[in-house]
Amino acid sequence: MKNYGLIGHPLSHSFSEKYFEEKFKKENITGCLYQAFDINNIDLLPQLINDNKHLKGLNVTIPYKEKVLPFLTDIDATAKAIGAVNTIKITDEPKSIKGYNTDYYGFKKSLKPFLDINHERALIFGTGGASKTVKYVLNELNIDCLMVSRTPKNEDEIAYEDVNKYVIKHHQIIINTTPIGMFPDIESFPIFDYNNLTDKHLLYDLTYNPLETKFLKKGKLQGCITLNGLQMLKLQAEKSWEIWNN
Repeated sequence: MKNYGLIGHPLSHSFSEKYFEEKFKKENITGCLYQAFDINNIDLLPQLINDNKHLKGLNVTIPYKEKVLPFLTDIDATAKAIGAVNTIKITDEPKSIKGYNTDYYGFKKSLKPFLDINHERALIFGTGGASKTVKYVLNELNIDCLMVSRTPKNEDEIAYEDVNKYVIKHHQIIINTTPIGMFPDIESFPIFDYNNLTDKHLLYDLTYNPLETKFLKKGKLQGCITLNGLQMLKLQAEKSWEIWNN
């Protein structure tokens, strides 16, 4: 039996376990199990790996994409450059716990079909591990980024209350990388004046549960292009499976 799983806290929002269960059934993959490991402290990871001898791979979600780094024996070059890991491959003889970033692949591939020449600048809500991946991809695509944080720490970050009409007008892509609006807190949304949005704006919420957050609903009312994180989830999951079985 080969075991795979997901670590994070909380995990009530996650579709990953269901996705892999359906994948195993649809593709007639036998001898594999994927399960959610809701751990309330990343320090529990070594014990989790020790207790699950058949564990071959893990996905990593909020809030551990950065906190997991010290527990790895090796880090893929892209993940190291981003500073965040969401996939771990575990091998024996010699023992290796290597980190990768498949969010990079999922986000980039899901976003590119919706970009046009007007998309020169992006506003990113959040400064956690997911935001680092988003910023890295956008920089590769020559899109300038401005981060929005509750506690701005440098000139590349602004506070939520500073997201005014001028900022919205000059940032045609707006991406939510925070858990605001994610199940079960589905009535929440990033606070700014949505009346300043236009049909030239692209709103992307990395959340996929619910499929349409309040953030996306409010953007759609202004004519925005809206994307949720479901396609990104599927793409990164398939890339994880490829890494685990390569």
